[in-house]
Amino acid sequence: MKTIAFMAGLGVTTVSRALKDAPEIGQATKNRVQLIAKQIGYRPNRAGVRLRTGKTNVISLVLNAQSEIMGLTSNLVYGISEVLAETPYHLIVTPYSPENDPMQPIRYIIETGSADGIIMSQTQPSDPRVRYLTDHHFPFATHGRTRMGIEHPFHDFDNEAYAYAAVKSLVERGRRRIAMVAGPGPAHTYYWHLDDGFRRGLQESGAVPVMLDHWNGSISLDDVRNRTEMFMRQPNPPDGIICCTGGLTVAVVAGIEATGMKLGRDIDLVSKQTTHFLQWFRPEIIVFNEDVRHAGRELARAVLRRIEGADPTQLQSLSYPEAE
Repeated sequence: MKTIAFMAGLGVTTVSRALKDAPEIGQATKNRVQLIAKQIGYRPNRAGVRLRTGKTNVISLVLNAQSEIMGLTSNLVYGISEVLAETPYHLIVTPYSPENDPMQPIRYIIETGSADGIIMSQTQPSDPRVRYLTDHHFPFATHGRTRMGIEHPFHDFDNEAYAYAAVKSLVERGRRRIAMVAGPGPAHTYYWHLDDGFRRGLQESGAVPVMLDHWNGSISLDDVRNRTEMFMRQPNPPDGIICCTGGLTVAVVAGIEATGMKLGRDIDLVSKQTTHFLQWFRPEIIVFNEDVRHAGRELARAVLRRIEGADPTQLQSLSYPEAE
């Protein structure tokens, strides 16, 4: 800052305030200081900022290391980064293994003070991470909702609306026996939203549910493919299937086609996707889009506003399925 002050012909205090966009500094002075800072490659020393303000200027994205790979993580990071690029904040990704306690990275961040806010996903109906962060008055936002009576910032995809629309799409094509491959099962909140929409769609249309027993998120895609083939070879298989992720859809299609059945003729399949690839893979798939990049932007805005003290009830948003 001394170098910038010398080059601009200003005092160090004025430079400091101009770099912080202080309202008492004129815009022309701010522009001159910020231009010089950019030209000489000035970056605030994060250790110094933390000593002076108690802030790290870091947002931590806490992710399951085995989360959906079909564009979810990269698009989420991209969306968050778009918003943080206009702020002093930096994004770090804190992965954890599904075999480990998901509370471990949360406790580490709080105990070490290594971030000013947290974004996390794969919420549970009664999520201990949400309770812990709320009890510690630590800013956070979740990709997904909870059902525990705690108001907190979130952005979520309306999975109930998706499952309902998926059932309707299949019924419109004459399908009557419908199954749903819902992913990780009742441990996660979005499973219950999917189930609510699925049941409501069936009730209104009169279609028959075909239950897939013992399917959960712990089985591999190879197992999904093999179980689909086995299931479709049994008497009275479903003539319509709803999938909740692109990865599951690819495995289910492989299992269906192993039996000699053809999509669009013998069976119809609906899936949501976070990247535009499923209709390249099989044009017959009925597709609904989930904009995860938008989710990242909403989550970043929510956690930043929560850091500033905004009411969590004002930091809750939903996005809705869009037919391809």
